[in-house]
Amino acid sequence: MNEDQPFLIPLIKAGFRVSWVAKIPGVDVNVERHEAIARLMPYHTKAALKICGEERYFWRCEQVHGNLTVPVAGEVDPAQSLGADGLCSNDPKVVLGIHVADCGAIYIADPVKKAVAVVHSGRVGTEKNILGECIKVMTKTYGTDPKDLIVSLAPCIRPPAYEVDFAAEIASQALTAGVLTQNYHDCQSCTTLDDSCYSYRLEQGETGRMLALIAI
Repeated sequence: MNEDQPFLIPLIKAGFRVSWVAKIPGVDVNVERHEAIARLMPYHTKAALKICGEERYFWRCEQVHGNLTVPVAGEVDPAQSLGADGLCSNDPKVVLGIHVADCGAIYIADPVKKAVAVVHSGRVGTEKNILGECIKVMTKTYGTDPKDLIVSLAPCIRPPAYEVDFAAEIASQALTAGVLTQNYHDCQSCTTLDDSCYSYRLEQGETGRMLALIAI
């Protein structure tokens, strides 16, 4: 669990609870995605509880490489399956999590309206501008002004390891959506070069997933 990552510091200074859960040593994740996540979930749930406490509700979504962000609040319904790539909330009892392994996890926080979001933006999601669409949802749902947002991009795959520089496009989309330059933070780390990260491409599809966590 890495709460002290530089790209998380602006969020922490603004009063938000965040964590980046990287590779878990000793866990065999050389399996398909759902089984890999199942093996990692005890550690990921522990990380969510560490930053938020037992009274919080840990929301995740079934990522489908789209651009849908779903507002959530309250207790998680175990029977509910959210086919989305983004979650947002202004509920102080909620912690949001998104899994990635080369795609970009984007943390989004509104310190004025006290709302948060996290999105999964890979090549396809970036092409569909999931970040911009998420900001629209936050504006409509919580009255967010994009100029107030703090946005941070976690480690993701980058050139030359990958032919598409979606990290650069995410930065451009943030500024186009109205995020101020000084409020956008990119860790600049490539998952194929960072030994603390799982990489779908490097490990040919059978690998684990990192977890991005954010809460008010």
